[in-house]
Amino acid sequence: RTNQKQQNYEGNEHNRQSFSLFDIHVLVPVTIISSIMFFLGITGNLLTLLIFKRYKEMRTTVNMYLSSMALSDILIFLGLPSDLYRIWKYKPYIFGDFLCKFLFYLSETCTYCTILHITTLSVERYFAICFPLKAKTTITKCRVKRIILSLWVWALLTASPILFLFGVEHRNGSLPDEAKECNYIERSARTGLLETMTWVSTIYFFLPVLCLTLLYGLICGKLWRTRHKLRGPQAASREKYHKQTVKMLGKDLIYVLGGEVNSIRNNRIYSPLDGAL
Repeated sequence: RTNQKQQNYEGNEHNRQSFSLFDIHVLVPVTIISSIMFFLGITGNLLTLLIFKRYKEMRTTVNMYLSSMALSDILIFLGLPSDLYRIWKYKPYIFGDFLCKFLFYLSETCTYCTILHITTLSVERYFAICFPLKAKTTITKCRVKRIILSLWVWALLTASPILFLFGVEHRNGSLPDEAKECNYIERSARTGLLETMTWVSTIYFFLPVLCLTLLYGLICGKLWRTRHKLRGPQAASREKYHKQTVKMLGKDLIYVLGGEVNSIRNNRIYSPLDGAL
């Protein structure tokens, strides 16, 4: 009887541990790093929004895009605690079907929206550097507001299939209470929706990267051709502005790559029961 109790205890302990996606030596550092990122991300982006709202001189067209991206980042970080909960205990999912769908949808929408913002901002920088006179008349605050609104609407629409792809589902072969998982729905995945969203994410990656590569090449070419035409203090000021522009473009490209990693994570969610990654 003692051996049977010991076996039952070990079996229950194994089942309890199997509810985590990773070993404890992986979960602890990931949780610490994610907690730091959560605090810094929320604080930094909130400060960006507060500064943009308080100081009128900061309300330039570029900062309008940056403030919108800051809002997108805040929404992504708000879903981080749920992600941490899921890697510590992927089942049973206790927050319900609506929150499961909504958090995946919110993360995907904000990822798409940020990528669209970066691409659009790069187009604006291209016109501002290569065609400055034309940019002054075409790139207005009112027009930028409409563009930002359209980017959010487009991101919401293109991410909407996520609402039908993910949800809380009972996996076969386990008790109902133990089988509640926030994962992709097998029925929807069999219809090809998972592959469709994977292709959508791929398009959101390659098209912006191609666009950014082309624009950055044109911008760098323009900056290189004009760096020898100016002399004196004006040249030093322009050189400083050029360096800032190149740094911003490099950060934009890194952000697109990072955003795509998050999108792939959503569409290829790990499940220990079916082995999907």
